[in-house]
Order: sequence, then C-alpha cells, then structure tokens
Amino acid sequence: MPSLPPAPPPGVPPGLSPAPRYDATAARPDWADLPAPLRAAIEARLGGPVIAAATAGGGFTRGFAAVLTTACGKRAFVKTAHLVRQPHLADWYAREAEISSLLPAAVPAPRPRWRLTAADHLVVCFEAVEGRMPRLPWHPAELDAALTAWATAAAALRELSADLLRVGLPALADLLRADLCHWRAVAAGEEPLPPFAAPAARHLAELVALEAALPEYAINSGMIHCDLRVDNILIDHTGAAWICDWSWPCLGPAWFDTASLLVTAYASGLDADALFAAHPTTRDAPPDGLDATLAALAGYWLTGAAAGPTDAAPALRHHQRWSGEAALAWLFARRGWH
Repeated sequence: MPSLPPAPPPGVPPGLSPAPRYDATAARPDWADLPAPLRAAIEARLGGPVIAAATAGGGFTRGFAAVLTTACGKRAFVKTAHLVRQPHLADWYAREAEISSLLPAAVPAPRPRWRLTAADHLVVCFEAVEGRMPRLPWHPAELDAALTAWATAAAALRELSADLLRVGLPALADLLRADLCHWRAVAAGEEPLPPFAAPAARHLAELVALEAALPEYAINSGMIHCDLRVDNILIDHTGAAWICDWSWPCLGPAWFDTASLLVTAYASGLDADALFAAHPTTRDAPPDGLDATLAALAGYWLTGAAAGPTDAAPALRHHQRWSGEAALAWLFARRGWH
C-alpha cells in the first residue's frame, strides 16, 4: 500500500505544494573551496586563522556566504564573489554593504565591518548575528518579532538621509510596471498561463485590473526592503528579529513589504488578514492595495516558477512556485473566488 503524504499542519491552506526548507536552499561553495590566496587575505583581515566556517544554508545565489570564527574567538559574516565570473553578484554584495552602512541606527540590521578585493574576488564582511532563520510554519512569537522589526525599520526609513538618496534607489512603481505585469502578458497572449495557476484563468480580467492598479498605489518617497521574506530574517537569542540582505531596497510604501512577508503567514494557517490590518505600516494602504499586491506577486512568482532551469540555486523555482501558490490562494480566499 503506498504511503500517504504527510498531512499539513492544522490551519494550513490545502492544495499548496510543500514549503521549501528555507535554511537549506543555497548552492554555495564552502570555505575550503575558496582559493588559498583568497582565504589567506580574509584571515589576514580578520586577524587570525579561521578555525570554523558555517556556510549559510539560505538564499538562492551561488556566492560564498558564511559565519567565520577565528582562533581568537572572533566571529564575522563574510560574503565573496568572483569579479569576472560573478560580476553581478559582486555588484550586489557591494551595494548591500553600501546601503547597510547608511541605514538609520534604529533599523535592526547587521552592519558591514569592512570590504576588500583579493584574488579576483570582492569580499564584504558584516557583523555576525547570533541567531537563526524563523521556522515554518511560522511560530506566532517569531512572526510578531519579525513584524515588529519591520515596523521599526519602516518608521526609520520614512525620511531618508541625503547619503541614502545619493545611492540611487529605484522607484517600486517603475519596477512594478517593468517586471510585475505578467497577468497582462498572459491575457494578451504574450506569455502562457503558468501551469501552477490554472484557477487564475477564471479570473484573469480581475487579476489584470488589480495588477494594473498597483503602480499608482506604490508611489512613495520612503525606502522599503523590497525582498522581505522569511530567509532574510534572523531571530536572535533574545527573540528579537533582524532584517538582513539589503541589496534591493527601493522607494515605495512599507505595506508592500508587509504584504509580501505575510504570504508565508497565510501559508502557515495564521490570520494574515488581521495581521495586515493591525500592522502600523498599513494605515495608509488603499482598500484593495493588499489584493493588488497579491495579484502582482502571484503572477511574478508563478511565471518565474515555470521559466525552467536557472543559473541561481535550483531551489529558487520551488520557492517561486510555493510563494506564488500561497499568494494566489490568499487572494482567492479574500475575494471569495473559486
């Protein structure tokens, strides 16, 4: 008799594919895989030999990222990418370090310590947070910590310093018009309906309308993370949350990130509608702002999941499918669609 798949935890919406193991999505080199001259340069900058290296299990890039511990007990989180073979990744790491260094003090995020170039690699070093990724399904206390951290960060980023403005932050509204208009493309016959989104065909006109409304809703002068998800959060030993990986910030409304993060709360069987309504960042959200965000994100993720092989970690497609299914399921539940 064939074994039955495990039942979802109580309250988890039925029909979703299994959630990714977000702490094990990466496809990264380990410390021993780095060229010896590069390891020597990093050790020299750290002030001693590395005796332990805990490679980061989360994320979807193929760059090196690990917490390094030296013989004298110092710990640091180090990322490195090859300047020729991984130029885009090196640029992302450099931008992350620059932006993180300019964040207001109130933002709970790891800060960069130093950067160097050695053996054709860019190396950036951040303070190492004693923490771990939140668990899925979400534990309410950990989700509350993450939402509290985001509320604090969003409040601090409503008014930006001159230095942050000089970095050149893109506008979320422009990104949405360029990259999150997949339902329109499906309706126009420019893209196929994603195979994981068959129910969407019955509501394609509504999805196109919601997606099209979002760019106007997204005009805002505050800075948001724009990649706020469970694997970009750490819970420290006190239970407080830290927001990591500030590579993609843009100018937009904070409620967009709140909605993006709460997709995983909905998939965990929690009352995501109530959590969204109660969050400080959503006070200025338009009545259908959440629905518009869910529509646009679902189209973006589900189209990506169907795109075939990727140069990123293979788990990216799993993340996109599961996230897109959850966003679409939440939208269907909110709208009473079938």
